[in-house]
Amino acid sequence: MAMIKSVKTREELFTRLQKREQLGEEFEDTVREILQDVRDNGDQALLAWTEKFDQVKLTPAQLRVQDEEIEAAYAAYKEVSPELIDALRLARDRIFAFHSNQKPQDWFMRGFYGEVLGQIYQPIRRVGIYVPGGTAAYPSSVLMNAVPAKVAGVSEIVMVTPPGKDGRVNPLVLVAAAEAGVTEIYKVGGVQAIAALAYGTETIPRVEKIVGPGNIYVTVAKKLVFGVVDIDMLAGPSEIVVVADDSAEAELVAADLLSQAEHDPRAAVVLLTPSLQLASQVQSSLEKQLRELPRQRIAAKSLEDFGSLLVTRDLEEAVEVANELAPEHLELLVREPFALLSRIRNAGAVFLGKYAPEPFGDYLAGPNHVLPTGGTARFYSVLGVEDFLKRTSIIYGTREALKALGPDIVRLADAEGLDAHARSVSLRLQRLKDSGD
Repeated sequence: MAMIKSVKTREELFTRLQKREQLGEEFEDTVREILQDVRDNGDQALLAWTEKFDQVKLTPAQLRVQDEEIEAAYAAYKEVSPELIDALRLARDRIFAFHSNQKPQDWFMRGFYGEVLGQIYQPIRRVGIYVPGGTAAYPSSVLMNAVPAKVAGVSEIVMVTPPGKDGRVNPLVLVAAAEAGVTEIYKVGGVQAIAALAYGTETIPRVEKIVGPGNIYVTVAKKLVFGVVDIDMLAGPSEIVVVADDSAEAELVAADLLSQAEHDPRAAVVLLTPSLQLASQVQSSLEKQLRELPRQRIAAKSLEDFGSLLVTRDLEEAVEVANELAPEHLELLVREPFALLSRIRNAGAVFLGKYAPEPFGDYLAGPNHVLPTGGTARFYSVLGVEDFLKRTSIIYGTREALKALGPDIVRLADAEGLDAHARSVSLRLQRLKDSGD
């Protein structure tokens, strides 16, 4: 049975985790080929790549999900599991309530010479959200990407997701999309979906921003189309760091580590603790729980390759290491989690205490679960309402402001060798002078 590796030093820990970095250069040629093909040939290329990768043959008319398909999805769940729809709505409402607090306000200030300066926020008009498909359904990913866009006021929210071999989209994903306010849904995934969103085809009009996680090919595609459209971030495999003291329950720590290990063979799970006894107990609990896990093979590979346990001098060192790792998810399973919170500098999301396990944030807490990975929490932030807004500066000048500030504007423009810039201001200054002002 694969087990989490006990490392002796933080240097050994960092070296071990560096091996999982996915830059994706080896995939770029393939990704570029698909992007260019869809850009040049539109629906024809889109459908050809979908047939090749998803083993389903569609026509252009079948790409867009129709209202009847959404109605059928609702009917299926109302009959089989109405409680599941209720759970989706609860998650949607909590996510909406949380993100409603993020919406920034326009602001204005009056300068010394009467000039008015400010900033206004406007929603991006058309946004594409990518929702992974394959063997699993991710309705929570639909909610986390679409709801903040809805709060921001985005008018066109376009979802793309791979079809199954029967040419259909998972019904629970369709229900989630309808509940979240998605306005268009297309049965396409992979690089070809990113190409369609970025460049547009006969059936899928282009968007202005693409958000949502995907596999390495999707991530590379997002990187390559950035600049043609905006993107949220370059997300990698899941990761969790648990900082725990001797008050933590080994069984809960192990369960939380496995909650990320089951995501992906390249998921990283790390325990940082000053308690040698807890470390030993977690190892035993991991082995026991892993045997009972349906996704055992995936979780075992994650533990074997990227699972790490470091016994630190004290909690202070554990926090230092956590900040250096800058993890996607950071759990503080300690006696006084709020006492440590002020020392956390780098993390996508912080979970405090044993009643806030990482899956609470994945589904129902309210904060977004689209988080920076691979140490990028050092400079990236969690997905939020501001990601779907544009900031525009507002500048209103007065005669007094131009008279007072204009000469210095001319001096700076002259210093930069930009004569037309200087002339634009000096002409106005001359007119003011001529008019006696």
